[in-house]
Amino acid sequence: MTEWYEYSIPRIKTGIPGLDEILNGGFPENSTILITGEAGSSKTIFGFQFIYKGAELYNEPGIFVSFEEEPEYLRRETKSFGWDVEKYEKDKLIIIVDGVSNTYGSPTKEPFALERGITANDFIRYIYRLARAINAKRLVIDSIPSLALTLKRESHIRLTLLKLKALFPEIGVTTLLITEGPDPEAGKLSRYGVEEYVADGVIILGFFERSIELKRYLLIRKMRGIKHSMRKYPFELTHKGIEIYLKGDLL
Repeated sequence: MTEWYEYSIPRIKTGIPGLDEILNGGFPENSTILITGEAGSSKTIFGFQFIYKGAELYNEPGIFVSFEEEPEYLRRETKSFGWDVEKYEKDKLIIIVDGVSNTYGSPTKEPFALERGITANDFIRYIYRLARAINAKRLVIDSIPSLALTLKRESHIRLTLLKLKALFPEIGVTTLLITEGPDPEAGKLSRYGVEEYVADGVIILGFFERSIELKRYLLIRKMRGIKHSMRKYPFELTHKGIEIYLKGDLL
């Protein structure tokens, strides 16, 4: 049994059942957390649930920058969890930034979209203006490899991440950076090998096999400033989104 301690560090609740208990209250406020894992390990849903539940449960505005899926796809797919994304978009509690359409496809009708040929500095200024406009408390960037491809400057990703890292506390957001880890179990947590070092925390989402069936787990690899469990916790995608199981020997 893990012994929990109380800390005075301000927290922001994740809205993901089970995770706030593991973190003893939530993410450290204004921290930057790297979410890494294999393809299909629910990283996008994890990030979107953090944004959606912030709006629904805590009235905290959030921005989801999507380089992986078009916004309309996200709205449609998350309806299966009973999430009314458009309601909170109208209330200016959620902004979805389309980083896909203009960059890789046809022009978009989305009100918030990145332009083709955007530079790292342009991107940083754009996020800054949006966050200030709605007094954002939460930010998700999905994903770092796709951001690097969009900026056409993969070799400059370290400097871009460092600039973003400096910006986040200034605008007062708790940020999730999503990436794909080549082999998290072997310690290869990110594509560029620098993402985990600019982050205050690292959460791994992965798979384990049980009775010839793949199941999902969550592991908090690092979280500066707070005591946390180092155990792997199984989780599932339920009709309400991600739910982490704190009890039971499922691993």
